[in-house]
Amino acid sequence: MFNRITILGVGLLGASFAMAVKKSGLCNSVTGYGRNRENLLKAKERNFIDSFETDPAEACKDADLIMLSTPAGSFLDLIKAISPALKKGAILTDVGSVKGKLVREIEKTIPKDVHYIGGHPIAGSDRSGIASANAELFRNAKCIITPTENSDPEALEKIQGLWKALGSGVIAMNPEEHDRIYAAVSHLPHLIAYAMVNTVADMDSSYLDFSGKGFMDATRIASSSEELWNDICLLNRDNLAEVIAVFQKNMDMLNQYLKAGDSDSLKNAFRKARRLREHIG
Repeated sequence: MFNRITILGVGLLGASFAMAVKKSGLCNSVTGYGRNRENLLKAKERNFIDSFETDPAEACKDADLIMLSTPAGSFLDLIKAISPALKKGAILTDVGSVKGKLVREIEKTIPKDVHYIGGHPIAGSDRSGIASANAELFRNAKCIITPTENSDPEALEKIQGLWKALGSGVIAMNPEEHDRIYAAVSHLPHLIAYAMVNTVADMDSSYLDFSGKGFMDATRIASSSEELWNDICLLNRDNLAEVIAVFQKNMDMLNQYLKAGDSDSLKNAFRKARRLREHIG
Protein backbone atom coordinates (compact mmCIF):
# COMPACT_ATOMS: atom_id res chain seq x y z
CA MET A 1 0.00 0.00 0.00
CA PHE A 2 2.92 2.35 0.80
CA ASN A 3 6.61 2.21 -0.02
CA ARG A 4 7.88 4.17 2.97
CA ILE A 5 6.03 5.07 6.17
CA THR A 6 7.39 7.52 8.73
CA ILE A 7 6.12 7.49 12.29
CA LEU A 8 6.64 10.64 14.33
CA GLY A 9 6.57 9.48 17.93
CA VAL A 10 7.47 5.84 18.59
CA GLY A 11 5.54 5.27 21.81
CA LEU A 12 2.74 2.80 22.51
CA LEU A 13 0.55 3.76 19.55
CA GLY A 14 3.40 4.61 17.18
CA ALA A 15 5.30 1.39 17.86
CA SER A 16 2.11 -0.68 17.71
CA PHE A 17 1.24 0.91 14.37
CA ALA A 18 4.76 0.18 13.07
CA MET A 19 4.49 -3.45 14.15
CA ALA A 20 1.03 -3.79 12.63
CA VAL A 21 1.87 -2.36 9.19
CA LYS A 22 5.03 -4.46 8.97
CA LYS A 23 3.22 -7.62 10.03
CA SER A 24 0.45 -6.94 7.51
CA GLY A 25 2.89 -6.24 4.69
CA LEU A 26 1.46 -2.79 4.05
CA CYS A 27 4.80 -1.09 3.38
CA ASN A 28 8.41 -1.76 2.38
CA SER A 29 10.05 0.21 5.20
CA VAL A 30 9.20 2.11 8.37
CA THR A 31 11.22 5.07 9.66
CA GLY A 32 10.79 6.33 13.20
CA TYR A 33 11.37 9.75 14.72
CA GLY A 34 11.55 10.69 18.37
CA ARG A 35 13.44 12.83 20.85
CA ASN A 36 14.80 9.84 22.77
CA ARG A 37 17.58 8.13 20.82
CA GLU A 38 17.72 5.22 23.27
CA ASN A 39 14.03 4.52 22.71
CA LEU A 40 14.54 4.61 18.94
CA LEU A 41 17.47 2.20 19.20
CA LYS A 42 15.29 -0.22 21.16
CA ALA A 43 12.55 0.06 18.55
CA LYS A 44 15.04 -0.74 15.78
CA GLU A 45 16.63 -3.61 17.71
CA ARG A 46 13.18 -5.15 18.18
CA ASN A 47 12.47 -4.69 14.45
CA PHE A 48 9.52 -2.38 15.11
CA ILE A 49 11.12 0.12 12.70
CA ASP A 50 13.73 -0.27 9.96
CA SER A 51 15.54 3.03 10.54
CA PHE A 52 15.26 6.20 12.61
CA GLU A 53 16.12 9.86 12.68
CA THR A 54 16.24 12.42 15.49
CA ASP A 55 15.44 15.20 13.00
CA PRO A 56 11.75 15.07 11.99
CA ALA A 57 12.35 16.58 8.55
CA GLU A 58 15.04 14.00 7.75
CA ALA A 59 12.71 11.24 8.90
CA CYS A 60 10.00 12.39 6.48
CA LYS A 61 12.08 12.59 3.30
CA ASP A 62 10.59 10.38 0.56
CA ALA A 63 7.84 9.14 2.91
CA ASP A 64 4.52 8.22 1.28
CA LEU A 65 2.67 8.21 4.60
CA ILE A 66 3.51 10.21 7.73
CA MET A 67 1.85 9.16 10.99
CA LEU A 68 1.72 11.69 13.84
CA SER A 69 1.69 9.84 17.15
CA THR A 70 3.17 12.43 19.50
CA PRO A 71 1.01 14.36 22.01
CA ALA A 72 -1.50 16.40 20.00
CA GLY A 73 -0.20 19.69 21.32
CA SER A 74 3.00 19.19 19.33
CA PHE A 75 1.31 18.44 15.96
CA LEU A 76 1.40 21.93 14.45
CA ASP A 77 5.02 22.60 15.39
CA LEU A 78 6.03 19.22 13.96
CA ILE A 79 4.14 19.84 10.73
CA LYS A 80 5.84 23.21 10.30
CA ALA A 81 9.22 21.52 10.83
CA ILE A 82 8.62 18.71 8.32
CA SER A 83 6.71 20.61 5.62
CA PRO A 84 9.79 21.50 3.49
CA ALA A 85 10.75 17.79 3.38
CA LEU A 86 7.35 16.38 2.40
CA LYS A 87 7.13 15.08 -1.14
CA LYS A 88 4.27 15.85 -3.49
CA GLY A 89 1.32 13.54 -2.92
CA ALA A 90 2.42 12.43 0.56
CA ILE A 91 -0.39 11.59 2.99
CA LEU A 92 -0.33 12.88 6.56
CA THR A 93 -2.48 11.27 9.23
CA ASP A 94 -2.48 10.86 13.02
CA VAL A 95 -3.72 8.87 15.99
CA GLY A 96 -4.70 11.89 18.09
CA SER A 97 -7.68 11.94 20.45
CA VAL A 98 -8.62 15.51 19.53
CA LYS A 99 -9.74 16.73 16.12
CA GLY A 100 -12.08 19.76 15.81
CA LYS A 101 -10.17 23.02 15.39
CA LEU A 102 -6.88 21.14 15.23
CA VAL A 103 -7.89 19.45 11.96
CA ARG A 104 -8.71 22.84 10.44
CA GLU A 105 -5.36 24.26 11.58
CA ILE A 106 -3.46 21.29 10.17
CA GLU A 107 -5.22 21.69 6.82
CA LYS A 108 -4.10 25.34 6.72
CA THR A 109 -0.51 24.46 7.68
CA ILE A 110 0.37 21.57 5.33
CA PRO A 111 1.74 22.22 1.83
CA LYS A 112 -0.93 22.35 -0.90
CA ASP A 113 0.35 19.19 -2.59
CA VAL A 114 0.23 17.11 0.65
CA HIS A 115 -2.98 15.45 1.84
CA TYR A 116 -4.19 15.17 5.45
CA ILE A 117 -6.81 12.76 6.83
CA GLY A 118 -7.37 12.81 10.58
CA GLY A 119 -7.54 9.50 12.43
CA HIS A 120 -8.28 8.27 15.95
CA PRO A 121 -8.01 4.54 16.69
CA ILE A 122 -10.03 3.70 19.81
CA ALA A 123 -7.35 1.36 21.05
CA GLY A 124 -5.29 3.11 23.67
CA SER A 125 -4.09 1.96 27.08
CA ASP A 126 -3.17 3.43 30.43
CA ARG A 127 0.32 2.12 29.72
CA SER A 128 2.79 3.95 27.53
CA GLY A 129 6.05 3.25 25.72
CA ILE A 130 7.29 0.59 23.33
CA ALA A 131 7.43 -2.05 26.06
CA SER A 132 3.63 -2.26 25.84
CA ALA A 133 3.45 -2.14 22.02
CA ASN A 134 1.30 -4.79 20.36
CA ALA A 135 0.86 -5.56 16.66
CA GLU A 136 -2.75 -6.62 17.33
CA LEU A 137 -3.69 -3.44 19.23
CA PHE A 138 -5.94 -2.14 16.44
CA ARG A 139 -7.61 -5.42 15.48
CA ASN A 140 -11.36 -5.42 16.20
CA ALA A 141 -11.11 -1.82 17.44
CA LYS A 142 -13.00 1.19 16.12
CA CYS A 143 -11.05 3.78 14.17
CA ILE A 144 -12.63 7.19 13.71
CA ILE A 145 -11.50 9.16 10.67
CA THR A 146 -12.40 12.81 10.28
CA PRO A 147 -12.40 13.90 6.62
CA THR A 148 -13.53 17.40 5.70
CA GLU A 149 -14.71 19.14 2.56
CA ASN A 150 -11.01 19.69 1.78
CA SER A 151 -10.01 16.02 1.92
CA ASP A 152 -8.51 14.37 -1.15
CA PRO A 153 -10.73 11.40 -2.18
CA GLU A 154 -7.80 9.10 -3.03
CA ALA A 155 -6.02 9.87 0.25
CA LEU A 156 -9.26 9.23 2.15
CA GLU A 157 -9.70 5.88 0.40
CA LYS A 158 -6.12 4.89 1.24
CA ILE A 159 -6.46 5.77 4.93
CA GLN A 160 -9.75 3.88 5.16
CA GLY A 161 -8.13 0.89 3.45
CA LEU A 162 -5.12 1.06 5.75
CA TRP A 163 -7.14 0.84 8.96
CA LYS A 164 -9.39 -1.88 7.54
CA ALA A 165 -6.28 -3.87 6.62
CA LEU A 166 -5.16 -3.60 10.25
CA GLY A 167 -8.47 -5.11 11.35
CA SER A 168 -10.20 -1.93 12.53
CA GLY A 169 -13.80 -0.95 11.94
CA VAL A 170 -13.70 2.46 10.26
CA ILE A 171 -16.23 5.17 11.10
CA ALA A 172 -16.17 8.59 9.42
CA MET A 173 -17.47 11.75 11.11
CA ASN A 174 -16.73 15.44 10.98
CA PRO A 175 -14.01 16.74 13.33
CA GLU A 176 -16.36 18.82 15.48
CA GLU A 177 -18.76 15.91 16.11
CA HIS A 178 -15.76 13.75 17.05
CA ASP A 179 -14.70 16.18 19.76
CA ARG A 180 -18.20 16.51 21.23
CA ILE A 181 -18.56 12.74 21.47
CA TYR A 182 -15.12 12.03 22.88
CA ALA A 183 -15.31 14.85 25.40
CA ALA A 184 -18.14 12.81 26.95
CA VAL A 185 -17.02 9.20 26.55
CA SER A 186 -13.23 9.55 26.84
CA HIS A 187 -11.92 12.89 28.04
CA LEU A 188 -14.38 13.31 30.93
CA PRO A 189 -13.69 9.79 32.32
CA HIS A 190 -9.98 10.57 32.41
CA LEU A 191 -10.59 13.80 34.31
CA ILE A 192 -12.84 11.95 36.75
CA ALA A 193 -10.25 9.20 37.30
CA TYR A 194 -7.57 11.76 38.09
CA ALA A 195 -9.96 13.63 40.39
CA MET A 196 -11.01 10.44 42.23
CA VAL A 197 -7.43 9.55 43.12
CA ASN A 198 -6.65 13.12 44.19
CA THR A 199 -9.87 13.29 46.24
CA VAL A 200 -8.89 10.26 48.30
CA ALA A 201 -5.35 11.59 48.68
CA ASP A 202 -6.71 14.96 49.87
CA MET A 203 -8.62 13.13 52.61
CA ASP A 204 -5.73 10.84 53.56
CA SER A 205 -3.32 9.30 51.03
CA SER A 206 -2.96 6.21 53.23
CA TYR A 207 -6.57 5.33 52.32
CA LEU A 208 -5.32 4.41 48.84
CA ASP A 209 -3.60 1.37 50.37
CA PHE A 210 -7.05 -0.08 51.08
CA SER A 211 -8.28 0.20 47.48
CA GLY A 212 -10.27 -2.72 46.12
CA LYS A 213 -10.94 -3.87 42.59
CA GLY A 214 -13.76 -1.36 42.07
CA PHE A 215 -11.54 1.61 42.82
CA MET A 216 -8.70 0.15 40.77
CA ASP A 217 -10.98 -0.45 37.77
CA ALA A 218 -12.54 3.00 37.99
CA THR A 219 -9.19 4.79 38.24
CA ARG A 220 -7.02 2.64 35.94
CA ILE A 221 -6.80 5.41 33.36
CA ALA A 222 -5.38 7.80 35.96
CA SER A 223 -2.10 6.01 35.20
CA SER A 224 -2.15 7.56 31.71
CA SER A 225 0.50 10.04 30.58
CA GLU A 226 -0.03 13.50 32.04
CA GLU A 227 1.66 15.12 29.03
CA LEU A 228 -0.69 13.41 26.60
CA TRP A 229 -3.85 14.16 28.58
CA ASN A 230 -2.86 17.73 29.34
CA ASP A 231 -2.79 18.38 25.58
CA ILE A 232 -6.06 16.56 24.94
CA CYS A 233 -7.98 18.35 27.69
CA LEU A 234 -6.72 21.82 26.78
CA LEU A 235 -7.36 21.32 23.07
CA ASN A 236 -10.93 20.15 23.76
CA ARG A 237 -11.60 22.39 26.75
CA ASP A 238 -14.78 24.03 25.42
CA ASN A 239 -16.55 20.70 24.90
CA LEU A 240 -15.15 19.41 28.19
CA ALA A 241 -16.52 22.40 30.08
CA GLU A 242 -20.02 21.60 28.80
CA VAL A 243 -19.73 17.93 29.71
CA ILE A 244 -18.35 18.72 33.18
CA ALA A 245 -21.39 20.95 33.82
CA VAL A 246 -23.74 18.05 33.01
CA PHE A 247 -21.67 15.70 35.20
CA GLN A 248 -21.77 18.16 38.11
CA LYS A 249 -25.54 18.39 37.71
CA ASN A 250 -25.78 14.60 38.04
CA MET A 251 -23.49 14.59 41.08
CA ASP A 252 -25.51 17.39 42.72
CA MET A 253 -28.70 15.42 42.14
CA LEU A 254 -27.23 12.29 43.74
CA ASN A 255 -26.01 14.39 46.66
CA GLN A 256 -29.53 15.74 47.17
CA TYR A 257 -30.93 12.19 47.24
CA LEU A 258 -28.33 11.21 49.84
CA LYS A 259 -29.01 14.20 52.07
CA ALA A 260 -32.77 13.59 51.86
CA GLY A 261 -32.41 9.84 52.41
CA ASP A 262 -34.42 9.40 49.18
CA SER A 263 -33.87 5.69 48.54
CA ASP A 264 -36.31 5.44 45.62
CA SER A 265 -34.72 8.25 43.63
CA LEU A 266 -31.24 6.93 44.34
CA LYS A 267 -32.17 3.43 43.16
CA ASN A 268 -33.85 4.83 40.05
CA ALA A 269 -30.68 6.72 39.13
CA PHE A 270 -28.57 3.61 39.68
CA ARG A 271 -31.02 1.45 37.71
CA LYS A 272 -31.02 3.86 34.76
CA ALA A 273 -27.22 3.83 34.62
CA ARG A 274 -27.01 0.04 34.99
CA ARG A 275 -29.43 -0.55 32.11
CA LEU A 276 -27.60 1.91 29.86
CA ARG A 277 -24.22 0.39 30.73
CA GLU A 278 -25.43 -3.12 29.94
CA HIS A 279 -26.17 -2.08 26.35
CA ILE A 280 -22.64 -0.81 25.65
CA GLY A 281 -20.49 -3.06 23.49
